[in-house]
Amino acid sequence: MSRPVQAAKRPVSAMLAGPYGHPFHPILVTVPIGAWVSSLVFDVGSRIVDGAEFLVRGSGWLIAIGVVGAVAAALVGFLDLLAIPTGTRAFRTGIVHMSLNLTVTAAYLVNFLWRQGNDAAVGAGPLVLSVVSLAALGVSGYLGGKLAYHYGVRVADETTQADGYTT
Repeated sequence: MSRPVQAAKRPVSAMLAGPYGHPFHPILVTVPIGAWVSSLVFDVGSRIVDGAEFLVRGSGWLIAIGVVGAVAAALVGFLDLLAIPTGTRAFRTGIVHMSLNLTVTAAYLVNFLWRQGNDAAVGAGPLVLSVVSLAALGVSGYLGGKLAYHYGVRVADETTQADGYTT
């Protein structure tokens, strides 16, 4: 296995980014993904039911939780990016992945602020922003999967993986 590939598998800081073969970033990204998908469900629900204030308020909380979770995931993900040798396709993919995620997080922060003071059904503008943001997050998630499953970033090497198949 080449030296650049091995470098991308090792954490910059195991304490902060997770130990070898078990990075924290994929665990942390479940928080914003789940919160933001749920907020969209609440948004749609707020436009369907009467007395939707609880859904509007819940959606706002979910967006805020997602933003906080995204910041935590970004910090750890940045450490993983630092392990990838610059000038490689994997590094460029990581930069696009990070840029999309930061853009999505900023869009959700704007969305959160846009909704303040409104307890009525979620308006068309914030709803569209949520849909577009989730679509961009899906593209970014695809790139994150490419980093892990195609390029093997922060994934244990095949020798380590083979240990799991011994009888």
